[in-house]
Amino acid sequence: MRKVSFAAYGGPEVLGLTEAEEPRPGPGQIRIAVRAAGVNPVDWRIREGQKLGAHPPAPLPAGLGLDAAGVVDEVGEGVEGVRPGDRVFGEGAETYAEFAVLSAWARMPGGLSFAEAAGYPSVMETALRVLGEVGVRPGQRLLVSGAAGGVGSAVLQVARARGIAVTGTAGPANQEYLRSLGADATTYGPGWAGRVRRIGPVDAALDLAGAGVVRELVGLTGEAGRVVSIADLTAPEQGVRFSGTAGDVWAALEATVALLHRGELRIPVTRAYPLAEAARAHADSQAGHTRGRRVLLVGEGSPG
Repeated sequence: MRKVSFAAYGGPEVLGLTEAEEPRPGPGQIRIAVRAAGVNPVDWRIREGQKLGAHPPAPLPAGLGLDAAGVVDEVGEGVEGVRPGDRVFGEGAETYAEFAVLSAWARMPGGLSFAEAAGYPSVMETALRVLGEVGVRPGQRLLVSGAAGGVGSAVLQVARARGIAVTGTAGPANQEYLRSLGADATTYGPGWAGRVRRIGPVDAALDLAGAGVVRELVGLTGEAGRVVSIADLTAPEQGVRFSGTAGDVWAALEATVALLHRGELRIPVTRAYPLAEAARAHADSQAGHTRGRRVLLVGEGSPG
């Protein structure tokens, strides 16, 4: 099978398409014929050899990818409720490939494309986790720095469904997008904290972009314990929690399906790339200013 891998840490150029043995599912796992794989910031941080929280850099050579959507073609021992031919999405390992093993999954809701489905697992798990960790409650106001990306898009919609008011920061081109998701929007850059204050008092804040704003977020909330970051590894030095350990993926997938069925969640696919263009997808992801999700298309995957 074809698989994206890298044999040295570095920039997007270290990624290449190689031939590899097809993986086999172990007990409690399934294998899918991948149709689309989500591109996440953690993927390019792994490619760069970053130490992520308690996790050391990935051993080389290595594959990439956590999220995928596709068609079940093999079921591991003890797996029930799913069979070959089912359309599923979920999380696994090395999903930038024609076949991948998933350790958590859910059936794809009707009307959802493979490209769209591949964009949900990690961002929804992260969004639900950090909302829980920051402790924001219905009737309070949450500030989200870097709100237009995949996790931000999910946070805004889950918060709205829970009765939480949100102020989101993003670039000028994404202001109307944030408003369409129910947030009060403002731009980052000089004077951004003052613009946030004019919208209203902030009870809690999330740093999703790692733009060096943790100190200001603490100032806006009045307490380091009311701020959580998923992108600034220096956050603990300022008393702020860095959230980097995945929570309950199964529960996140169940919540995703429920929100999709109720029409309370939609994360758009900003751009879909062929598997062979993983390097370009990483370069675009690292450039920032992302709206929604970027995905890789594999086999019969389609963005539409």
